[in-house]
Parts: sequence; C-alpha cells; structure tokens
Amino acid sequence: MPTLYLLFSHQITPEQQADAEASLGVSRLEALPADLQALFSNVPPDLESLREYLQPVRQWLAERVQPADFVLIQGDFGVTVSLVHYCISNRLGTPVYATTQRRSVDAVQPDGSVVTQRVFRHCRFRRYEQ
Repeated sequence: MPTLYLLFSHQITPEQQADAEASLGVSRLEALPADLQALFSNVPPDLESLREYLQPVRQWLAERVQPADFVLIQGDFGVTVSLVHYCISNRLGTPVYATTQRRSVDAVQPDGSVVTQRVFRHCRFRRYEQ
C-alpha cells in the first residue's frame, strides 16, 4: 500500500489522515526528519536560487518515494513548484495538496473593534496538474 510523504509546515489533522487513507489508499504517513523540516519551513527570502538549498530534500525524496506513493507538498511557492516538478519529472509518487473550505466570522467587540476568526476545514486532496 502507498505511503503519503508530508512536505508541509503544519501537522496533519486527524481529518486529513482519515481522508488520505480513504481517498488515496495510503497505509502510512512519513514526515520529513526534523532537520529537513526546519529547512522546508524556513526558506531564507534572500536566496537567489533554491536549487542547492533544496538538494537535501530532493535526495531524501529520491531515496524513499516509489511511483505508487503520494507526496503532500504545500509551502513556500518557489519550493512547492520546484518539488512538484521534481517529483513529476522523476516519477517520485504523485504530488498532491490539501484543499480547504474557509469560513470567516466577524465579532464586534464592546469597544467597537472587530475580531475576525477564520475557520479552515479540510475538503480533499487534489493532484497537481501540469
């Protein structure tokens, strides 16, 4: 059964895990190791290129991901585009992302200020398309 590799900055929710098992048929989730997670989640904004910066992540993927697996990739836009392209080009699983339904609730406070609460609810995983 396939594995879902997690390349994103958040913890997967129980709802997302259940959906991954049901809709993608995954039997196992594998997160980046702590050092690569820190690299993925803290991309320096002053880098001209991400090619060298992402090499450890690409190597980690190449050593693990099989064609039947899935790779959840969501993060910095440049990192996401680069890693989606890398996975597709090298037949390293199927890259996917999580879609959400968003709801915003405004609450007027006694002092007249407005507090906005945003609620995100997982909907599904969607495959990246070229």
